[in-house]
This record gives sequence, C-alpha cells and structure tokens, in this order.
Amino acid sequence: MSDIIQLLPDSVANQIAAGEVVQRPASAVKEMMENAIDAGADQIKLIVKDAGKSLIQVIDNGCGMSVTDARVCFERHATSKIRKAEDLFAIRTMGFRGEAMASIAAIAHVELRTRRHEDELGTVVEIEGSEVVQQYPDQTPAGSSISVKNLFYNIPARRNFLKSNSVELRHILDEFQRIALAHPEIFFSLHSDGNEMFHLPKETLKQRIVHLFGNSYNQRLVPVEETTTILNIKGYIGKPEFAKKTRGEQFFFVNNRFIKDPYLNHAVLNAYEDILPADMFPLYVLFIDIDPAKIDINVHPTKTEIKYEDEKAIYAILRSAVKRSLGRYNITPSLDFEQETGFDTLITPKPLDEIQAPTINFNPNFNPFDDGNPSARSAVSRSYSYPEALERKTSIPQNWDSLYQITEQEESTQLPLIPEEQVSDSSFIQASDQPKKQFFQLHNRYIVSQIHSGFMLIDQQAAHERILFEQFQQHLINNQGSSQQSLFPQTVELNAADFALIQDMLPEIHSLGFQLRPFGKTTFVVDGIPADLENVNEGQIIEQLLEDFKNQSDLRLNKREKLAKSLAKNAAIKAGTKLDNQGMEDLIDRLFACELPNISIHGKPVIITYTLQELAERFARNI
Repeated sequence: MSDIIQLLPDSVANQIAAGEVVQRPASAVKEMMENAIDAGADQIKLIVKDAGKSLIQVIDNGCGMSVTDARVCFERHATSKIRKAEDLFAIRTMGFRGEAMASIAAIAHVELRTRRHEDELGTVVEIEGSEVVQQYPDQTPAGSSISVKNLFYNIPARRNFLKSNSVELRHILDEFQRIALAHPEIFFSLHSDGNEMFHLPKETLKQRIVHLFGNSYNQRLVPVEETTTILNIKGYIGKPEFAKKTRGEQFFFVNNRFIKDPYLNHAVLNAYEDILPADMFPLYVLFIDIDPAKIDINVHPTKTEIKYEDEKAIYAILRSAVKRSLGRYNITPSLDFEQETGFDTLITPKPLDEIQAPTINFNPNFNPFDDGNPSARSAVSRSYSYPEALERKTSIPQNWDSLYQITEQEESTQLPLIPEEQVSDSSFIQASDQPKKQFFQLHNRYIVSQIHSGFMLIDQQAAHERILFEQFQQHLINNQGSSQQSLFPQTVELNAADFALIQDMLPEIHSLGFQLRPFGKTTFVVDGIPADLENVNEGQIIEQLLEDFKNQSDLRLNKREKLAKSLAKNAAIKAGTKLDNQGMEDLIDRLFACELPNISIHGKPVIITYTLQELAERFARNI
C-alpha cells in the first residue's frame, strides 16, 4: 500500500488559511490598513467599490518595499515584524504572522505598486490565485498602493455567502473606525463608489471621536486617565444619559490594538451599575497601555483576543478609573458632608425675652363618653376652641347635620331624575335604555372591561403596539403610509454606519410615512413623520428606530417586519399614560380588529380573562 500522507500545495494551504484570516471584505481592509500603519505611514487612503467585492485599494506614504520584498511579501509566513519566538512577547506592531497578504493573494486578483523613498523606480507585482502573473519596474509614488479585485473569485461558495452591499459596507466602516480611533495622529480618508465618506485630518483623540460619530458627541464625553505600575489607562467614556440599547460604540484598545473582551467590558458596566439601567450600554473609547511581556496576543487569527497575566488587577484598576471619572465630573450622585443641613437659616431669630412658652387649657370634668350631656359638649367647645381669626376663615357650613335629610323625605317630594316634558319622548327613553360601556384603568397600565362570563384585563401598551405593528405592516405592503408635514423640518446627524443603514431602508421608511432627504454626507432632513405619531421629536424617533432595529436579534423577521416592529414599539402609548373612557373604548375596538389581538409583538399575552367561576373559587364560594 502506497503512502497516503502528503504535503498540501502552497496555493491550497493559502486558501485554507484565508478562510480564517479573510472572512469578508472588511477582513482584507483591516489587514491592509494595519500593514500601512506598520510601514510608518501618516497618510492612508482607503477606496472600495461594491462594498469591497469589486475593489479594495489602500494607498499609503509609508517606507515602501524593495524589489525583493515586494515579491516575498506574498509568501506564507513572510514578515518583517519578528525574527525569533521571543519576539512574540515584545510585539508593538499590528501584524506579525505573515499570513494576511498570502491569504488575500490566494483568493483575489492583487496588484502591488510600491517604492522606497530613496529609490528612483518602484516595483509592480500582479498576482492571481497565488500565482505571479508579472513583475516589472515602474514609476510609482513613494510608499505602497495595494489593489485587491474580485475577492473570492475562485471560491464561489464563500462569495455567495456574502451579505448585501449595505451590510458589507457597514462591516468595512466598523473596521475603518476602529483603526482611525486607534491612530488619531494619522490622516485617513475613505471613498466608497466614488463618494468620500470620511476625511479625517491629524488631530486629538476627542476630535477624532467627534469627526467619526458626529458633532453631538462633543458634549457626551468624559475623560478617563489613570497611571499605575501595572498599566496606564486613558480615553473617554460617555455620560449615562446618552447610553444606547446597542453595544456598537464600545472600543477597547490594548497597545493600540482593538480587542473584544467581555471581562473588561463587565468592569466598565460595573462602574455604571448604579446610574444606568441593565439594558442600556454606555459609550467608551479606552486605551490600555501594558507591557507586551504580560499579555499574549497570539490567541486568535484575527488578533482581537488577548490573554493577560493578571486579569483581576486589570479589572479592578479599570473599574476604579471609570468610577473615579464619573464621580470627578459630577456624573454620579454624591453626598456633601460639609454642607449645612440645619434649619437655622430658615427661622427668623427673636430676642429671648420675647419668646413665650406655649400654654395648654383643659377641662378636668370633660367626659368624651357622655354624648347626652349638653354641658360636656359645651365644655368641649370651650376647651378646644379655635382663635377668632381662624374661626372666621373656616368654610365649614353650619347646617351640615341636615345634609342627608333628603333621604328621609317621601318619594312624592323628591325630584324626578328625568324631566316630565321628556318622559313622552320615545327617542330619549331608547337612548337611556342603552347603557354606555364602562372601562376602568388600573395604575394607568391596564384596562378592565366587563364581559358576560367575567372580565378581561388588557395591557394597554402591548395592545397599542399590536395595533400599530399590523397597521405599519399594511403600509409597507401598500407603499402608501399617511404622513404629516413638519412645520419646522429637523436635521438628524448620524454616524457613517447609521447613515448607510438608513439609506438602505429608505424605500421602507418612506412607505411608513416618513419623509427624509439626504443633506450632506451623514445628515438627513426630516420633512414629515407618520400621521400615527403624535407629540414626538422627529430626530429622537429616527434614532430610537435605528437603535431598536439594530438591537433585534430575531433572524425569523425580515427587514420590513423589523422596521414595523421597531416603529410600533417607539410610537405606542407607554405604561403610565392616563386614558379617558372614550380612549379606552377606541383602543379595545381597534385591538379586536387586529389579526392577532391576543399576542403582543414580543410573543407575550395582551389579554387575560378572568371568569366568574375563577373569582368564586378565590372567594371560596359556589355559583
């Protein structure tokens, strides 16, 4: 029997490695931009077409490569970052494995144009599926320009699994934002399909955050800075009132490398524990500088996971640093023990000789059980008499004891409930014979309605959400949602990812009744909102709609259902809203006109019915 174990060809091995390193276009963007940073560039330009499926190009002014380096960089495990195993514990660069360029070249058409600053001519290398097509010298700018075209062209299954252009572009924007936040001293720009989405000059970290997420973030940031012998922490956290329901704006950087660490995230949330609801997530951009020998970054191919030598100490330091910043800038409530808490300043002081002790007068012969003794009653009135000034001000009627004497009169002397001139009116009698439906509201949260077999209890918020959800779904099907024009149109400024998400949903949003139009790179003007929304802030409802849409994890819902569900949740009346009898009746009538009146949009009951038999059993009675 012949040998069956053999070495895989390099092209096959590179494609296998590409499955871990390059999962989507955003992965290639990350690797290429990190290489540009490691090359010492201070100007990096990213160009994408069709969300990276057709083209990903990174242009930098870094050190460039020689003729030999330009060819060798596409080989497996070819790197300039480390030389021996000990270097893994002193890594300060973004990359070190030497797998990224080889993996990208195995699944795409790659063109590299590079030149060192001291050379007169540069080098051009063209590769298709790990095979070098041609290599020749050419006149190129100093630095490097890498173009990746037709990603996954030779792996059709992987290409078919890619999402829509809007989804893939959001992933690219996420990677771009992480790298741009980690290096505010570098100029970055991003062009998508010929449109410049970002133009970020060299600036401070706070300016970079504002440029990436919008001018409104300028008032939301609280600085954090802590220096210890174990690590140094700096960055910004968000004020609690601006927390959101999604985790999108939470960034950890260890030695300028973006990481995902639930343990450290718990430390930050623990610092917000007393001032933030459990389902809200604050903004934070925190940088941890630590000795590379005390961490291990060679844990995952994407290099977003790190192992620490002393996790508990890092957790405690991070939590205390965040809590200290919240307290220092008066974000958390505090007690001032030096504040004067006495009432001396509220009382006008008087001389001691003008102060008189209060006196008490009482009748020793008073008997409270002697109701028939007129002298006792007179004694009570004398003993507990009010001053004349107060007695004149009282509004108690003197003939209060005759208030209920009307019930003792004969029926003939009582006034009829219906005037005699209206008794012969048959229409009035018919109207009075029909009792009006009466509803009751419990704690401004539930509606009680009587039915033949007992009564039913309705959750008013869940009922209104069900009504609006089915109504918005019908609007999306018919593409004709009613809209009310805004007297003063408002502008809504979003970050680039949310702006791209809104653009992808514009047809559905217009069908619901919103009237939006782009105004600049990341701003929309709201000219109208659905007619069903009353007394809402246009900008706030758009932001809440986006947050709820992104926060929904139910894969069974399509985009339209998610959008209708998010809008119904934000537009419905909330628990604690007082309703009159007519409002409760209208709500119940509209609820029972729905297809699924008994189930809320979250899959929970809307109506609970209590029968007379159940009530009798609770009272231990038999009907």
